[in-house]
Amino acid sequence: MSARSKARKAALDFLYEGDIRGKSASSLLGFRKTELDFLIRDYTEALVNGVEAKRDRIDEIISMRAKDWDLDRMPVVDRNILRVGVFELLWGEQIPEEVAISESVELAKTLSTEDSATYINGVLAAIREIKKDLSL
Repeated sequence: MSARSKARKAALDFLYEGDIRGKSASSLLGFRKTELDFLIRDYTEALVNGVEAKRDRIDEIISMRAKDWDLDRMPVVDRNILRVGVFELLWGEQIPEEVAISESVELAKTLSTEDSATYINGVLAAIREIKKDLSL
């Protein structure tokens, strides 16, 4: 697993925990940042802080394309995988779109279900199609 893949997983862990506990993922990361491997620390922090800073807009964009799913009723892990994927897709300037989508799908295959992976792929692909029309 690449350093960036490990950083995505670590960021997802903090975002998931923050979502479940009703706490800021950034503050959780702040308490435990030194526990992270130095190779993934910076990108993990960039993802967590980026997703939290853009969370309202990210959730709005996901809701536009998440057919038949209310964001609050979506499984917490899937919701946060989508948040990371959307952040990388729209604001990850050095991340190719295909990588942002495939990494999110792989996280879903590992941490959720095959159906979730397929759904996440579809939502992110739909967002990629409208990317140029979105005001960020």
